[in-house]
Amino acid sequence: MKFKTFICVSLALGFVWSCKQAEPKEQKEIIANQVFPHKMPEEKPNFPISSAAERMFDYPAPRVQDNELFSQFKYTRLEGLDYNGGDGTITRRDPSRPVFVNGKYYMWYTKRHTKVPPIGWNRADEATDEIPSTDWDLCDLWYATSEDGFTWEEQGVAVARPGKPALGWRSVATPDILVWKGKYYLYFQAFNEPSGTRGDWCPISMAYADSPDGPWTHVGKIVVPFGKKGEWDQDQTQDPHPIVYNGKIYLYYKAAYNKWPDVRDKYAVAHGLAIAEDPFGPFEKHPLNPVLNSGHETTYFPFKEGIAALAIKDGNEAQTMQYAEDGVNFKIASTVELTPTACGFYTPDAFTGTKDGRGVTWGVCHFINAANSKDKKHSIIARVDCDLSLDVHEPWLKSTGVWHRPEVYFKQGLGNLKAKRKGLPE
Repeated sequence: MKFKTFICVSLALGFVWSCKQAEPKEQKEIIANQVFPHKMPEEKPNFPISSAAERMFDYPAPRVQDNELFSQFKYTRLEGLDYNGGDGTITRRDPSRPVFVNGKYYMWYTKRHTKVPPIGWNRADEATDEIPSTDWDLCDLWYATSEDGFTWEEQGVAVARPGKPALGWRSVATPDILVWKGKYYLYFQAFNEPSGTRGDWCPISMAYADSPDGPWTHVGKIVVPFGKKGEWDQDQTQDPHPIVYNGKIYLYYKAAYNKWPDVRDKYAVAHGLAIAEDPFGPFEKHPLNPVLNSGHETTYFPFKEGIAALAIKDGNEAQTMQYAEDGVNFKIASTVELTPTACGFYTPDAFTGTKDGRGVTWGVCHFINAANSKDKKHSIIARVDCDLSLDVHEPWLKSTGVWHRPEVYFKQGLGNLKAKRKGLPE
């Protein structure tokens, strides 16, 4: 009986063993005959596919129209803001993210109102107390309010340039807002020399108020300092962009490096992160800085459990939406086009410390090429709409086919390069 049992068990084990031995071969044959399916898989297939096909499943959704971090961007000219007939003496740019307080939206921005248009950064040594070098020279921080986000009423100066030699005496620019424990904090760039003198050498400073209408008190000191000599942000901390995350203030900023003052044509731009437990600081820079390797201005917002970022021009990853579950290690979530410049999205949960960021659907941005001629250079603020939201589904804004008339492309002409390409003297 025991011998028969031994034989049966042995045969059974042998059968199982032989099946297991055969499984890899059969599986290899199955895998070898697999082809990527016609119906889009929800998960990455369990058989060899190309690197490009694999990357599809690294994004928030393999089909771009289903990707919550993909959108087209549509623009609307704002009503209610005067530009003196576009003569270049008035500029508005670098708008903050709008906040909604007491039934209306507030935004803050850089405003220049000078007797003449800017003469250019390359002529900074000719700038005076009345002649600006750049579009953001000789500026103050102004604010406007709106009931619908389309028509805005300018309210006046929020933070004015202090007297010389106080920090920011030359210009204060590029503000963004933080709401923290019922009070308001504006972070901005503070210039002590005309832009272009050595580049945009300016640190981040701050002003605070009990109300969005002010009055604002300028702290008069650097809040996010430059890096040490030899570090990537040794000359700049710009474009402050605060978010409340993990119970702390995550302030994203940018710096251009590999440039001023010795090399002016090989610059690169990256974004850093500085973290504080109080609006007045101290802000500690993250040890992994820079956290974003591309993008000119800073545009960030809470998304799900992490932070999303829009990278526009500059860098190998320009024109992308990116996402970091920890707010630090960003990965590309989608490629986008016609991106808004210096965008501040209306982000209701930017300061709530949410662990479930809902995304954004509209904001404000600027166009720096609003002038019809170089001698009238100025910028305008516009509205931008999109669908980067978990709560909104606008198929039209998820379309991947956006067609522009030929004239739009022909305006991007070769200029003087045309003669060279034709083999003629320039």
